[in-house]
Amino acid sequence: MKLIIAIIQPGKLEAVKEALTRVEVYRLTVMDCQGFGRQKGQTGVYRGHEFSVNLLRKVQLQIAVNEPFVQPTIDAILEGGRSPGGEIGDGKIFVLPMDDCIRIRTGERGSEAI
Repeated sequence: MKLIIAIIQPGKLEAVKEALTRVEVYRLTVMDCQGFGRQKGQTGVYRGHEFSVNLLRKVQLQIAVNEPFVQPTIDAILEGGRSPGGEIGDGKIFVLPMDDCIRIRTGERGSEAI
């Protein structure tokens, strides 16, 4: 079992969800988040004064999958989340080992709980 965490552009969320549906990944958690990397925020002008926004809005996806779904999930996120030609700020995908998963409703554990 793996936990896949993806940080993507908010505008790419629907495309990623559609790509995940095509590879039969239907369960995910979506959270709004902020951060910056190589983009280093943005500079704007308000009433003639320049200001910088250090944190940019992103969306974080958390997806728990069994081993056979790891690569198809990664490929779907890449397909839906990448800008044409790829751009700085498209996001990141992290793949973490997951020791256990428990379904609260039934008490099932492990792969069956996903």
